[in-house]
Amino acid sequence: MAYALNIGISKKMRCARGCEIMSFSGEVKEELSRQTAGARHCQIAELAAIITLCGSVHISVKDEYCIRMQQENVWVADKYFLLLKRIFKINPEVSVRRNARQNKVSAYQIMVAENDDAKRVLQAVKLLTPEGALAEDLPLVHNVIVQKNCCRRAFIRGAFLAAGSISDPNRFYHFEIVCDTEYQAKQLRDLIRSLKIDAKTVKRKKYHIVYIKEGSQIVDLLGLMDARMALLKLENVRILKEMRGSVNRKVNCETANINKTVNAAVKQMEDIRYIRDTIGFSGLSNGLDEIARLRLQYPEATLKELGLLLNPPVGKSGVNHRLRKLSSIADELRESKEENHYDQKTNHDSDF
Repeated sequence: MAYALNIGISKKMRCARGCEIMSFSGEVKEELSRQTAGARHCQIAELAAIITLCGSVHISVKDEYCIRMQQENVWVADKYFLLLKRIFKINPEVSVRRNARQNKVSAYQIMVAENDDAKRVLQAVKLLTPEGALAEDLPLVHNVIVQKNCCRRAFIRGAFLAAGSISDPNRFYHFEIVCDTEYQAKQLRDLIRSLKIDAKTVKRKKYHIVYIKEGSQIVDLLGLMDARMALLKLENVRILKEMRGSVNRKVNCETANINKTVNAAVKQMEDIRYIRDTIGFSGLSNGLDEIARLRLQYPEATLKELGLLLNPPVGKSGVNHRLRKLSSIADELRESKEENHYDQKTNHDSDF
């Protein structure tokens, strides 16, 4: 990419990185690195987030300022370099750290070493007061920078580039941005909430995390950051998951209904056979006799199908009523048999 050439990465090295399998989080950052707001105030808002979350300010013994930013992701380094150049016409110093064992780039360091340049940048992003002193507590969000919605969106984009990650949507939904302090995390959370996204915070070891777990909310936030390709990919995954879930629920429901119907039919067959083998069908009314014989003849028929076989035809509720009546008769016969068996046993025991 053209930006990579700006920070001194050779074509060979860029190719080597490009051939690596990129995570979904990496894909989102690559896409966002190509999105640059047209308005200067939005560019400053995005730069402010990057500097605050992954940059550092150094003051020499001569009270001269220097800004350093170290980043493992080439796309974030590109974006930072580009913003400095576009907004302030600065050509920062760039160094590339390599991993000798793996023979690949491990980190990029971009430094604004000139005192006047560093002060201009820090004053623009409101990390330096008009008097030339560092802002107290190094706040993440300055109200002047994020007055407009477009600036808020740009700021969140910069925050994600600097310290954010997003999970593979095929596995689960999780979006987060890591902050150094609770104060910064609460500021960022409130900023995201101002855009109608329900962000939350949690402490993880020594860091404070701003996170979102709801898939639809992550989709909305990707849209606000202008990550349109990532948005479409995540939305497609969400739709596919919802379709699979809907199909599974429908299949489970149908399976449960089938099992219920089969179990009911088996119970009906057992009751009818018990009546037949105990007292026969001759003592039953014509309606019960007819439905009992039809159920034995057509064990797999539905209630509706059984009703159509009757003469005259009867609806499902009528068939169900007759079958329930047969089950009641079978239960009464079983109870009567148990009582007789108990009485006989009692009489037999009394003889002794």
